Amino acid sequence: MRGQSGFTLIELMIVVAIAGILAAVAIPQYGDYTMRAKISNVLAAAAPLKTAVALCVQENGGEAIACSTPVDSAPGPIPAFTPTREVASAKVTTGDIELTLAGDLGADVAGKIVKMTLQPGTSSLNWSNSTTVTNAAAIEAILKNNPPKPAATL
Repeated sequence: MRGQSGFTLIELMIVVAIAGILAAVAIPQYGDYTMRAKISNVLAAAAPLKTAVALCVQENGGEAIACSTPVDSAPGPIPAFTPTREVASAKVTTGDIELTLAGDLGADVAGKIVKMTLQPGTSSLNWSNSTTVTNAAAIEAILKNNPPKPAATL
């Protein structure tokens, strides 16, 4: 007589349970990682504006008063922002950069504001980030390298 080969029902149930546990852990982590990647692209989109503000401040003797996004009636030293997939619009007002996020970035992020406030130092410029975003992974990514400014001033 030949013995049966294959898996028992218990063995199959154990495999399905393990796969379910792994999926329950992996899916939220995947969402966090993709949100962090999107926010990295948002911050990268602001880099040319930060460079332009730094140059403007340097050329104006350490003052940011003239460093604003140009308008039709008054061109300025800051270049016009070209929208990206993650950033719908951006404006610079006396050195402070305000980014409006695109509408399809995800829950608690779409259409929100990321503000980078200029804090001139003695030999360098520092930026303090604040945001109206409520997604925890996005907030962590935004504030990772720059300390937040008080929430009441946004």
